[in-house]
Amino acid sequence: MFWLLASGYWLLAGASAAHAQVEMPDPSAIAGTPLPAPELPAGTVTVRVVRERMGNNVAGQDVELVVGGAKRTGKTDAQGRAQFDRLPAGAAVQATAVVDGEALTSQQFTVPDSGGTRVALIAGIAAAKAAEKAAAEKAAREPARPGVVEIGPESRIVLEYQDDRLTVFYLLEVVNNARTPIDTGGPLLLELPTGAAGASVMQGSSPNVGAKGDLVTITGPFPPGKTMAQIGFSLPQAGASIEIRQTWPVAVAQLFVAAEKVGTMQMSSPQLPDTREMNSGDQPFIMGAGGRLNAGETLVLNLSGLPAHSQTPRNVVLILVVVIFAIGAWLAVSPAKAHAAQGAKLAGQRDKLMNEIVALEKKRQQKPLSGTEEARVQRVTTELERVLAALDKGAAA
Repeated sequence: MFWLLASGYWLLAGASAAHAQVEMPDPSAIAGTPLPAPELPAGTVTVRVVRERMGNNVAGQDVELVVGGAKRTGKTDAQGRAQFDRLPAGAAVQATAVVDGEALTSQQFTVPDSGGTRVALIAGIAAAKAAEKAAAEKAAREPARPGVVEIGPESRIVLEYQDDRLTVFYLLEVVNNARTPIDTGGPLLLELPTGAAGASVMQGSSPNVGAKGDLVTITGPFPPGKTMAQIGFSLPQAGASIEIRQTWPVAVAQLFVAAEKVGTMQMSSPQLPDTREMNSGDQPFIMGAGGRLNAGETLVLNLSGLPAHSQTPRNVVLILVVVIFAIGAWLAVSPAKAHAAQGAKLAGQRDKLMNEIVALEKKRQQKPLSGTEEARVQRVTTELERVLAALDKGAAA
């Protein structure tokens, strides 16, 4: 279910990243795309021409604008912009330019009734990407150098209930922001919270990720970019609340935790100042976002209002084991076939009553029983006591 949380993750994490460094937009994502410019006078279109990236302006460049089938020409200024004024609202417009022999064309768009439109024509995108890729591949082949990595801002922790157990997923991206491989001086060792059981490495993880017991190992050197480490494990739950503590071997760029909400459950943490409830599909989740954690710091999660696991089914099973053992021992030494037949009949009644009690108790874990069901529990328990007493009496005969 954790993959359904993407929309809620970005909504919440976006609010917490207000102070994060702003990255320049990908040139290929904005090249030729018309953008509304309400600050411009109505009927105004500006065409900006740059090489490879925004800010690398091309001045003195001829620009052609096709407006409703008619051509207009202009020349870019020192900022790389050519401006076209008093265009008729509703007219179909498309901008073109030829830079260093490369033909650049914008999307076709309509002149709005109010405000203007800005569009950028960017030359050399493909060549720049090819050069960057070649440089990155060359750097990735260089020997690893000492350095540090961090758990990236798109990492997340998801808590779910599976088979009445609290299951935790660590969906981590170990990020190397350098252009060359990084040697951290040894593997990253992530010791899971106290009581963690059944830890396993999930599909999609790097082959350098391993889990044994409560220890996760991520072995370097770390290539440039992201190394995926996706771990799942379960935690024991003995009552209505639990504290989860996780210490990180490297810095965590940004915290994000999503917990499947069951009943009245609440989640709190001193490191998650922004916590709110959202739905992923039809399932409610509590989502929390926080800032950076340095290497060696501990994330503390407190869950309260958890569904308490009743001990009755466990006790019933234990009683059942004892009774079966006693009956089996009695049948092994008793020569009376009549007693054996009666005992078998009573044992059948006992098993049926035990199964009904277990079913009702499991239902109680999900939601409170109705008055009728509570009365049924009492009647079945009384009948079970009568059957067990009869079995005991038969064993003593």
